[in-house]
Amino acid sequence: ANWSPPSDRFRPALQVIPQESRSSVMSVSTPTRHISSTPLRVLDAPELVDDYYLNLIHWGRENVLAVALGPSVYLWDAKTCSINHLVQLRGPSDFVTSVHWSPDGKTIAIGCNCSHVRIYDAETLSHTRTFSSHQARVGSLSWNGETAVSSGSRDASILSHDLRIRNHVVARYSGHLQEVCGLTWNPDGFSLASGGNENFLCLWDCRTSGSVTVNPRLVLRQHQAAVKALAWAPFSRHVLASGGGTADRTIKIWNATNGSCQNSVDTGSQVCSIVWSPHSKELCSSHGFSEHQLVLWKFPQMLRIKELKGHTARVLHLAVSPDGSTVISAAADETLRFWEIFGAPTSSPRSGSGLNGPRTRGRLGSLALR
Repeated sequence: ANWSPPSDRFRPALQVIPQESRSSVMSVSTPTRHISSTPLRVLDAPELVDDYYLNLIHWGRENVLAVALGPSVYLWDAKTCSINHLVQLRGPSDFVTSVHWSPDGKTIAIGCNCSHVRIYDAETLSHTRTFSSHQARVGSLSWNGETAVSSGSRDASILSHDLRIRNHVVARYSGHLQEVCGLTWNPDGFSLASGGNENFLCLWDCRTSGSVTVNPRLVLRQHQAAVKALAWAPFSRHVLASGGGTADRTIKIWNATNGSCQNSVDTGSQVCSIVWSPHSKELCSSHGFSEHQLVLWKFPQMLRIKELKGHTARVLHLAVSPDGSTVISAAADETLRFWEIFGAPTSSPRSGSGLNGPRTRGRLGSLALR
């Protein structure tokens, strides 16, 4: 059956768009594997909000992609290609400003323009809690374990919420002066990194906190624009990558222990998002004007391995499949594109993305909105 959700939101179409890899002024590393310049799949994503400060996609451990389109959140199962419409916010000016899966993929947090954080059970698609402690929209979220989620807001605050207790705010992080647009917990559970519109990159240590209010352990001020793109390296708890906005254009690699900048690369355009490969020392960044491209980098030299083009507007968001082979990009051109960038883990066959098989041409059908 053809898939036609109400108002045709998130109508998927499969197409192959010719790509050209152009030379760059940046240093180039020859790839040791074939990396296709064409996406595996392209999905239409109408109403994807064009706002640099938001975080509107996240790929969960159970291989389900959460996508926020205007007031709605859709859950796309990569194994079955089925779609669930999780929620549609009802406020007259409300829309979804961030989404983030819990580490086990069973719970999803949603940030709202109205300043609320809403929690949903992914198995039952039921709304379980609402947190209303912020004073402005919540554009960034990050889980720390299965029962605690942190939220960053335009009110310049970061709050940590414990889902198990009534008085859910267990920590307030005070150090930003403007909107918190980047937020990510280190998998070690002790270190939090945040980026703000005042150009600060803050590092927090929850072990040093004896009270509800937490001050940053380090405030790094080297970026010259908003710091939204943040990603901890999977191979070292001390390595953090950050990317700056239009006036900055750099990707910086940090030693998060002492705050020293280990490398800085001028990418030539706004850095919107960064993701690491889970199984190789590579990272992928997405960019704004003028090329609207994805760039694959070799760490630690930060050599450019591959440039992927096809989006016609800035590439606001990136997410990685659970098996680490596939990267999805979401752009202001209202499309989602799936790229086979990082390759399969060497220790085991790839099985996690559900996107294996030939690069099919034509339209994507047989999806159902449930």
